[in-house]
Amino acid sequence: MTDQLPTDDDLDVDGRTARRDRNRIAVLDAVLALFTEGDLAPSAEQVARRSGVSLRSVYRYVADGEDLARAAIGRHLERVGHLFSIHAIGEGPFDERLERFVTARLRLYEAIAPTARASRLRAPTSETIREQLETGRRALRDQIDRHFAPELARLEPRARRAALAAADVLTQNEGIDHYRVHRGFSSGETHELLAASLARLLTNADY
Repeated sequence: MTDQLPTDDDLDVDGRTARRDRNRIAVLDAVLALFTEGDLAPSAEQVARRSGVSLRSVYRYVADGEDLARAAIGRHLERVGHLFSIHAIGEGPFDERLERFVTARLRLYEAIAPTARASRLRAPTSETIREQLETGRRALRDQIDRHFAPELARLEPRARRAALAAADVLTQNEGIDHYRVHRGFSSGETHELLAASLARLLTNADY
């Protein structure tokens, strides 16, 4: 039995599917580019101009503006998902773990800051985005608990709870945004400040 060769109709369908996929990716990437430029709520018209896809076609790929933002955020998370992890989590002496942790958090921040701001803007009106944000926050909070388990275990329960909560606030995207955007600190300055603050919180030592 021989394999059946594709017909012209099959090739036409494949071509249309490939073109649709390319256009949809162009639309979502245009949204992400606009987020990066500070436009956290771009209109469909802006997206169409940036992507080179017609406005009518934009609405073939998404139901409305909220769906457009949600799909773009989902695409971005797929691309940067690996940055949420910390290599050798919980392993090694404190100084090494601290350096690895702060480096990982700042690398993640630089990759997702614009999209995270857009997500926070839409969270009050989008249950899906709100759940995505909270899932991410919980995962990052749990990393602190695992990565600095020896230091946290030495603290009394009340002090441990306070240290964990403070470390979480400092190193979530909103906390780093405060350093980088509102205070205007450079990446290097932010790294130094986060490391010093965490060392003081977790070991009561200067860093």
